[in-house]
Amino acid sequence: MKIGILKETQKGERRVAISPNIAKQLIEKGFELIVEDDAGFESSFKNSDYEAFGAKIEKRAVVFKESKILIKINPFDEEDLKLIDESHILMSQLFHKSNPELIKLIAAKGATAFSMDAIPRISRAQDMDILSSQSNLAGYKAVILGAYEMTKIFPLMMTAAGTITPSRVLIYGVGVAGLQAIATAKRLGAVVEATDIRMETKEQTESLGAKFISVENTGEKSEGGYAQVASEDYVRRQKEAVNKSLFQADLVITTAMVPGRKSPVLITEEQVKQMKNGAVIIDLAAAQGGNCELSKMNKTIIEHGVKIIGTTIAPESVSTNASDLYAKNMFNFINHLTENNEFKWELEEEITDDTLIVQNGTIRKNGNTK
Repeated sequence: MKIGILKETQKGERRVAISPNIAKQLIEKGFELIVEDDAGFESSFKNSDYEAFGAKIEKRAVVFKESKILIKINPFDEEDLKLIDESHILMSQLFHKSNPELIKLIAAKGATAFSMDAIPRISRAQDMDILSSQSNLAGYKAVILGAYEMTKIFPLMMTAAGTITPSRVLIYGVGVAGLQAIATAKRLGAVVEATDIRMETKEQTESLGAKFISVENTGEKSEGGYAQVASEDYVRRQKEAVNKSLFQADLVITTAMVPGRKSPVLITEEQVKQMKNGAVIIDLAAAQGGNCELSKMNKTIIEHGVKIIGTTIAPESVSTNASDLYAKNMFNFINHLTENNEFKWELEEEITDDTLIVQNGTIRKNGNTK
């Protein structure tokens, strides 16, 4: 079976879905790989790196024409859809719950599509979970970006001229990105606090040496490893509990997202007004509206003396590592779905069922279903 690796076209994207090392492993399993010309260039992978393992390098149109499976990181766009037909099996992030029009267009082509962002949060799918592997890098890079943007250093430093007190870091959301941000900020010597709607994250936070800001839970819960939308009462009480730490923080990193929905607003303009002059907010949820009311996607603004950076932080900023991890996730996913280089189509199996969004032009999953 032929697998086509496409170059990412989304603005700012530097990753590639399959790295040369994973290309080698797929070829060793009997797959044929066709890689779009310079698909890995922004991740520091040359065409010759792929060719050394037996992959073919072709122009984009040829990759579409000759491949059965087409792999990307970001959703297929309108130009891609012009080259897709009923013979194709697509694998990428599709964000099907919030992107119904794309799903309809794929179905209209008669194609089949798997969504990598729909991998279930279960133990046997951990090595396929692209959201976790990429969020891990995002959490790390958010702290590094914060260090660059702050006018202070993280660690306690005692000098002949006096003592520098450690910076204070506050993290909203203790998922994969949040935990990595906590660990990175602690390694750099900051005083770290964190908060999350999921009380089960308290132990994880404290195990990394950070303080967990508790808010009494009155029924809020997580589903499939993700936090769900909190009640208005909980949001009010969380603000009250977190305000003291927020107003003292030098760096705030927000990571709270709800799959398929707008990101919850956790920091209002009124709260920003009360923050320290020179504080920095890194809003990782900006692509879905932002956790800070003032955030603007892909922009750095200064409001009320606070620098607010709206971004996904994207793992593309460390594209070599991000591509390697994404590619390993893809390899495990393909391995799970196939046997002897052919699809098993086990439609009742949980991983297959959750990720197979469109099959032969029929929409199996949409925003109103799991």
